[in-house]
Amino acid sequence: MADQLEPMPTDWQRALAVVAHPDDLEYGCAAAVATWTAAGREVAYLIATRGEAGIDTLDPAEAGPLREREERASAAVVGVSTVEFLDHADGVIEYGPALRRDIAAAIRRHRPELLVTLNFDDTWDGGGYWNTPDHKAVGRAVLDAAADAGNRWIFPDAGEPWQGVRWVAVAGADSPTHAVDVTGGLEQGVRSLLEHRAYIEALTEDDPETYARGIVEGYARESAARFGGRPAIPFRVFTF
Repeated sequence: MADQLEPMPTDWQRALAVVAHPDDLEYGCAAAVATWTAAGREVAYLIATRGEAGIDTLDPAEAGPLREREERASAAVVGVSTVEFLDHADGVIEYGPALRRDIAAAIRRHRPELLVTLNFDDTWDGGGYWNTPDHKAVGRAVLDAAADAGNRWIFPDAGEPWQGVRWVAVAGADSPTHAVDVTGGLEQGVRSLLEHRAYIEALTEDDPETYARGIVEGYARESAARFGGRPAIPFRVFTF
């Protein structure tokens, strides 16, 4: 039997989720966000791009604002009212000091104890699928920016230092260590993904609700075997 997953830490009040694209958080992670906000915790979203290169049939000038609207509606479903966009270029995000600075500045503004990001390994699903450069750049920058944010001599013009980050939780990682019981947040997670309707309709010919429910519920059920049979969203947790 695969190793059992530990419960995620709960002794925190504020989280900041940092990902590359609108919809990155909705493929499972949003169900955990719904669970957290229902318990009275504060979660803010920081999106590196507006997803403007994500719909083949739409010009980026049209797709970017559309996907921003979908992301804000999606966040609202799971109790998130603060959604910020960094305006890095979709598909060609560059890892480096500029990205680290932007994320460190957001950490200093929001002062989270928990950071959440997406899988930044080279592959997904045990090596079966190649990951995108954007996911790799942003996820690795989040881990580095967690330390940058606490050092007053790194990016001194990006706000007052914040040394309060205690964990970074990586969703979608091949080697998770912890999980969140999403029994109460699963339906909100499904509806959150459904808010990305234009994106889903461009991505698949499947019925959008069937697609969203299959993805979110399927992921949670798959993880349940390692979490006491409860529907769960897994994370790889790094401690700071």
